[in-house]
Amino acid sequence: MTNKRVKLALLVSAALAVGQAVAIEQVEIKSHQLKKIVIDNLEFKDFDKDGKLSPFEDWRLSPEVRAKDLLSKLSLEEKAGLMMHGNAKSLGDELGHGDKYNLEEIKQLVLDDKVNSLITRLEVNPKDFAEQNNQLQQIAESSRLAIPLTISVDPRNTFYYGNKVTSNAGFSQWPGTLGMAAIGNESIINEYGNIIRQEYRSLGVTQALSPMADLGTEPRWSRFEGTFGEDPMLSKSMVRGYISGMQNGKLGLNSQSVAAVVKHWVGYGAAENGLDSHNSYGKYALYTHKNSLEQHIIPFTGAFEVNVAAIMPTYSILKNAQLNDHKIEPVGGGFNRYLLKDLLRDTYQFKGVIISDWNITKDCNEVCINGNPPDIAPKAEGMPWGVEDLTVEQRFIKAIQAGVQQFGGVSDSSVIVSAVKNNKLDEKTIDSAVLAILTQKFALGQFENPYVDPTEASRFVGNQDFQKVADKAQFDSLVLLENKDKILPLKSSSKVYLYGFAEDAKNTLKGKITIVDKLDQADVVVARVNAPYEQKHKNYFFGARYHEGSLEYTADDKDIKFINEASKKHPVVVTVYLDRPAVLTPVKQIANAVVANFGVNDVVLFKRLLDSKPFSAKLPFALPDSMNSVIKQSSDLANDMQALYPLGYGLTL
Repeated sequence: MTNKRVKLALLVSAALAVGQAVAIEQVEIKSHQLKKIVIDNLEFKDFDKDGKLSPFEDWRLSPEVRAKDLLSKLSLEEKAGLMMHGNAKSLGDELGHGDKYNLEEIKQLVLDDKVNSLITRLEVNPKDFAEQNNQLQQIAESSRLAIPLTISVDPRNTFYYGNKVTSNAGFSQWPGTLGMAAIGNESIINEYGNIIRQEYRSLGVTQALSPMADLGTEPRWSRFEGTFGEDPMLSKSMVRGYISGMQNGKLGLNSQSVAAVVKHWVGYGAAENGLDSHNSYGKYALYTHKNSLEQHIIPFTGAFEVNVAAIMPTYSILKNAQLNDHKIEPVGGGFNRYLLKDLLRDTYQFKGVIISDWNITKDCNEVCINGNPPDIAPKAEGMPWGVEDLTVEQRFIKAIQAGVQQFGGVSDSSVIVSAVKNNKLDEKTIDSAVLAILTQKFALGQFENPYVDPTEASRFVGNQDFQKVADKAQFDSLVLLENKDKILPLKSSSKVYLYGFAEDAKNTLKGKITIVDKLDQADVVVARVNAPYEQKHKNYFFGARYHEGSLEYTADDKDIKFINEASKKHPVVVTVYLDRPAVLTPVKQIANAVVANFGVNDVVLFKRLLDSKPFSAKLPFALPDSMNSVIKQSSDLANDMQALYPLGYGLTL
């Protein structure tokens, strides 16, 4: 221990000596409970409450030096707690959906269980959001060493038509990632990431569980809409641009960054039959061609080029996958040593933190396998694919030895503590994981000021300037697929009948177009429709939420019936929300104009339909000509399907 202290003292001395010739400017520090230490007219926070300036308290030192010092002060229990990434529970919901945190339960998580990273799912206005995140930081500040919380969030900035919860939260509303890929401009998605970064930081959020770099090679896949499509190089540039915007540059984390967690390493998008691996019935990604996994790796290399902070492994088992003659073990990504150590660490030299997806160490019970009985609401279960027969302790050990450094959705770290004490895990491995986590916390500036100004957040999140940029992205993301008889642009004098629009559309569009209440009064019909889907697994937690199955409209589909009838007397413009690559053959046959959208509000939609400016967006994936073509394509290969509209298709007018 003496040698460690001597080495650390030398590091501190060297670091300070370099800075002696330069005037040091005081950084902003803020605390609700901690006393200050003043040295050379500079202020520091006394985290360990001993009245002396420890290296980890000294903001003049590098994140690495500070993290090493703090690590040396931690108990095993505190180290294990830092390896947990729990849910910030809300009142009445343990996953955290709602408008108020359950502060008593969160106190237990942070102070008793030593959990120091939490995902927030709070659904509330920006001012309340910021105030409540400050309350969480006050809880953390009352812990033994007052280590600030990392508060993470899943994507919040995608516009979903008619979703009031999303829009009321105040975030700027953009097209989904497929829409950003349809624009296809790296500088634009960089601006997108930069704006979202600013919104998150104003709320006290410092970690984004995004982007998805998964390649969408299986069109039936339930999570296709979260990808950037099926083109590996386009996806790579989108991932790179997003992360450099989110992290405030390409060089790694700084005090203005939001740490990006790119996911899901790797091969998730080859989902067998399109069924998602959140579910036991969808645990496999199917690989049919040798080395086809290489294509799925390409988008992640964009993340590596800009020093992404963290990686989240996939739930999926890569069925029959091979890479460089290596047969990949049939276990989920979080347990796969080859994927995490040999490939990610050794081959691609990834230096950041590896965070597991949620609940991989929990059991998959009978309900997890067979679904809930009809009279019981489904809840999230464990997802330990390929290691179902191991104990919880064995899963933790296997995941840590494979390379996982933090566990998503888990708050009970006692398993790690007991495994170390029983010599089943080497504490040096735990130290390495915790050091990486702490270094990033220091780099983000969380120790100096984890608090935010709620009033500023209220004025900042989703402000008019941000939304103006987001609206332009919505406008630019629309892909023109058909324009028969040059029906577009619409004439401003046209009388329009709306189909499939929200009830308030008439008020929203007042003064912009003339809307009629009866079909026979119309000059033109504009219809909003969604891509078709099935939900055959509604007795599963995620099966009830995801779009699965067929991509073609059924013979009795009400939307197709309406479009068909309306088209007999009126020109019809159809905009289709494409969360998956739908078979649009019947729409193409009937409609005068077809516009693909990936999230667009009514005002922006009609601004585009009325504008003579050429369309510029292109499909970031192919649209199949039939379900037969979908079934014939290979789940692991990009752009291998008979298409109605090919990858990169898009008319100008």
